[in-house]
Order: sequence, then structure tokens, then C-alpha cells
Amino acid sequence: MTRGIRGAVTVEENSKEQIWSAARQLVTEILSLNELRANNIGAIIFSTTEDLTAAFPSSAIRQLPALRLVPLFDTREPAVENSLPLCIRVLILADTDKAQNKIHHVYLGGARNLRPDLDHD
Repeated sequence: MTRGIRGAVTVEENSKEQIWSAARQLVTEILSLNELRANNIGAIIFSTTEDLTAAFPSSAIRQLPALRLVPLFDTREPAVENSLPLCIRVLILADTDKAQNKIHHVYLGGARNLRPDLDHD
């Protein structure tokens, strides 16, 4: 069954290094917690807030040899008043036998406040 696995992370500044580091951390944690391998992943979709212009998050993931064949996509979030700044969000579409309530969504840094209803541990 294909499941959508969500996550988000914030960075402290608009720099290639921080965007790439945060994207790698977020994706690797989601894959680890959900016991996923590259051949289980249909696609990874990133969105960034409009203040992140220094790099594409997908470029960091493309450099990971295990994920080089996974389809990746970047998009920009709409500018919404009072939204969380400097934020990278991800949606991973993956095949897994896990029930929906057993999926581990990952919210790191300032993004932890986006979904306080989810278990972050």
C-alpha cells in the first residue's frame, strides 16, 4: 500500500549549506523511522517557504547514492500571513505494510509546532 509520510524542518538562514543539511536530516530520519529503502519510494516532494532561495532541497537528496533514482520535486509554498518562516516541508510517497497510525511523521526544529497533534518521539 502507498502511504504519504510528512515532515518539516526549519533552518536558521537562507544558505545552501543549511537547506541541504536540513533536507538530508529530515529525509534520512523519515526513512529510518519508517524502515524504508529507496526501492519502496515512489516520489519525494519538497516545498519551501518563499524566503528560501539559496538551494533546492532535492539537490541535497540527489547526492545520496541510494536515492539517486527516486523522482524528486521542489515547489514553493504560497505566501500566507503569519506562516512559519525558513521552513522546508516534505511529502514522501512510499510503499509500506504499516498501518496509517503506525507511520512516523517527522517535524524538526521550529517545525515541531506545525503538528503538535502528532507524536514526535
